[in-house]
Amino acid sequence: MITAMGDVMRRAYERGWITTRDGNISLRRKGSDIIYVTPSGWRKTIIHPEHMIKVKLVPAGLVILDKHAKPSGELEMHSKLQRYHKKTRAIVHLHPTNIIAAMYAGWDLQDLAAEFPEVSRYTKVGPSVPILPVTSFELATATFDAMTEEGTNRIKYDIVGQANHGVCAIGPNPWDAYEHIERLEHICEIVLRSGKKPKPEQYCNYRPVVI
Repeated sequence: MITAMGDVMRRAYERGWITTRDGNISLRRKGSDIIYVTPSGWRKTIIHPEHMIKVKLVPAGLVILDKHAKPSGELEMHSKLQRYHKKTRAIVHLHPTNIIAAMYAGWDLQDLAAEFPEVSRYTKVGPSVPILPVTSFELATATFDAMTEEGTNRIKYDIVGQANHGVCAIGPNPWDAYEHIERLEHICEIVLRSGKKPKPEQYCNYRPVVI
């Protein structure tokens, strides 16, 4: 499954969803307090299992176990989403072109997904996150809040958009998380190609950010 982390990043690069050093993935295995996360700034076309950074979840925060490279700058986001789940979980953060374009054009991704059964049947799309600084505590917290049931640590959605930035998707393995992105990207491309513009009631309503 760690090999799949690199495979997904290469596929994302081939599809133009990231540039060479963009994007990140984390993986936590069932019963383990270790997160495997992609290194910061590493060329995703040549990333392999030995390049992943091991990070230990401890009550007070995180302990980085590998020193050959720095973990992804989005480590805070990954650790928040991984901390409360005891089963195997993968988190994939990419910058898919059409999803970002759809948000930029004003579309609400939740409402959009509800119109397309090939997405709504298999992928739960959460509320989008407003524009926030990348790799920031604010972005990590807002993404966690958008992904979870309000007032709990329970994940409610499979994917959320991050305005002018990208998406965060969750699955039991890297490829399942990738497929959530692929489905949403596909319908966003269809809508953008149609030329249809969102009506006022279809414009994105971002979940309020509470830090």
